[in-house]
Amino acid sequence: MRVAVVILNWNGQDLLEKFLPSVVNYSEDATVYVADNASTDNSIALVNKQFPTVKIIHNKTNGGYAKGYNDALKNLTEDLFVLLNSDVEVTKNWLQPIVEIFKNDATVVAAQPKILDYKRKEKFEYAGAAGGFLDKYGYPFCRGRIFDTLENDIGQYNDVAEIFWASGACLFVKADAFWQAGAFDEDYFAHQEEIDLCWRLQSLGGKILYVGASSIYHVGGATLANINPKKTFYNFRNSLLNLLKNVSGFKAFTAIFVRMALDAIAAFQFLIQGKPKHFIAILRAHFSFYSLIPKFYKKRKNTVKSDAYFYTKSIVFQYFIKKNRRFKNL
Repeated sequence: MRVAVVILNWNGQDLLEKFLPSVVNYSEDATVYVADNASTDNSIALVNKQFPTVKIIHNKTNGGYAKGYNDALKNLTEDLFVLLNSDVEVTKNWLQPIVEIFKNDATVVAAQPKILDYKRKEKFEYAGAAGGFLDKYGYPFCRGRIFDTLENDIGQYNDVAEIFWASGACLFVKADAFWQAGAFDEDYFAHQEEIDLCWRLQSLGGKILYVGASSIYHVGGATLANINPKKTFYNFRNSLLNLLKNVSGFKAFTAIFVRMALDAIAAFQFLIQGKPKHFIAILRAHFSFYSLIPKFYKKRKNTVKSDAYFYTKSIVFQYFIKKNRRFKNL
């Protein structure tokens, strides 16, 4: 099985200099690519000079995560893509346990490793932790991370487990399955496009796995910081788009209605906390969602819907009312 490790880059010279050495050193059985999204810094010169074995893909524009990867992957011939953020430190033998699973189980179409926090290495990291799930209203959460509560890694997720979505920070995906499912939806630009992709992959009969024998360390928020209102905008808007696009029948609209009410509460929470830019970001997210309803309603006809998408009815209720902060208590 031929493996391509593909790092999407946009003006990430410092990140590449810091994290690319671990990828080069520990990915001896793969071809490493840097897919550059029309950077204006010295990223490419740095790679050419310091990492001559790394191949460079030149994207003509900065199309964000979704278009950036679609453009970068279309000319690759490897069997397995590993989509890796530029702010990730990998560890020895990080590829082998997951690649072996793909070799031995043809039903597996995507997977992720254990994702730990680069800055606090005993903790799981926000963007993926030990595998992703959704609640009925489209809110994502993970084994090891619910909202902003991060669990310590004490070996509780040293397993192989079926999950609903694998993190875009380190997404292993079969090349043929990726294209069969329609690749990333470029209307998302960034954030939650991997959830949409995993949803479609499963609707076509594939399995998504978490493999705890593989570990990476992720900085998180390096491209779009956690406190950035743009991140709030994309997360709130794109999770609504996920519901509209992938939940079948009238259930989609009842879920969206409840979700909008919960979003309104979240928006006013930001306002009370003195974060008006995030309040505005949620309003903008909803108006952007309204404008995209006709386009995404048409996409429903081209998507194989799945109703078995949620792990718990309301992660908001579990977390804020029942005070369940850990995945095992859900």
